[in-house]
Amino acid sequence: MTKESSTWRSERLGNKEVKVVRWGESGTPVLVFPTAAGDCEEAERFKLMHVMAPFLAEKRIKIYSVDSIAGQAWLDSEMPRHQAARVQNQFDSFVYHELVPAIRVDCRQPDVEVIVAGASIGAFNALASICRHPDVFKAAICMSGTYDLKKFMGDEMTQDYYYSSPLHFLPKMEDGDHLRALRQRFVLLTHGQGRWESPEESWRVADVLGAKGIPNRVDAWGKEWDHDWPTWREMMPKYVDELLRR
Repeated sequence: MTKESSTWRSERLGNKEVKVVRWGESGTPVLVFPTAAGDCEEAERFKLMHVMAPFLAEKRIKIYSVDSIAGQAWLDSEMPRHQAARVQNQFDSFVYHELVPAIRVDCRQPDVEVIVAGASIGAFNALASICRHPDVFKAAICMSGTYDLKKFMGDEMTQDYYYSSPLHFLPKMEDGDHLRALRQRFVLLTHGQGRWESPEESWRVADVLGAKGIPNRVDAWGKEWDHDWPTWREMMPKYVDELLRR
C-alpha cells in the first residue's frame, strides 16, 4: 500500500508542528483519530492498516491520521485543565479549517465528505467532529469511546470544554440548519464488555443523540472483547464495509 506523510505548523495550535499520514491512493476518505497518547502512525504500529489493507488495495478508501494533539494535552498533568480544554477546542478548529481542506485537495474533490473514526479518546474526537461539523463529516465510527472528559476536567467547566463536548452542548442545541444537517448523518457507537470497557458511556451518548433525532446505533460486543487494539482491529473493517455499502 502507498503511504505519504505531511508536516506543517498550525497557528491554530500555537504554531505547533503537526504530522498527518495518508495510506491508500483513492476512494472514500476515512480520518482515524489516535488514542490519547498516540500519534499519526499509531494505527499502523498496532496493525490496523494490516486489516484495512484489502480496502486500500481495492481503492475503496484512503485512510488519514493525525497526531493526538488534544489527547496529549489531556494527559499532561502539568497543564492547567482550562488550558487542556482550550487545546481540545483549538484541535477541532485545526481539523475543520486545515486538515479537512487538505484531505479534499488530496482527494481532488473540493466537496468530498469524510468518514471519521477512532477508539477510546479517538472516539470522542470522532463524535465531536461529526456533531460539530455535519457539513463535512458524513458518518462516525466510535469504538470503545471515552465521551465524558470530566474525569480530566474535574469540577471545572469552561466555555472551551462545553463546546468541545457533545454530551454537554447537544442537549441544549435548538432546531436549525445545524441540527437538520446532523439528522442526515449517522453515528455508530460500538464497545466490548471486557476489561477496561465502559459500555454505559456509549449508551449515554446514544440517549443524547436519540433525543435530538440524530441517527445512531449501539453495537455491544461480548465480554471477551477488551478495551484494546485486538478488539478495534476486528471492529474497524466490519463497520467501514457497512458504511461503504449504505
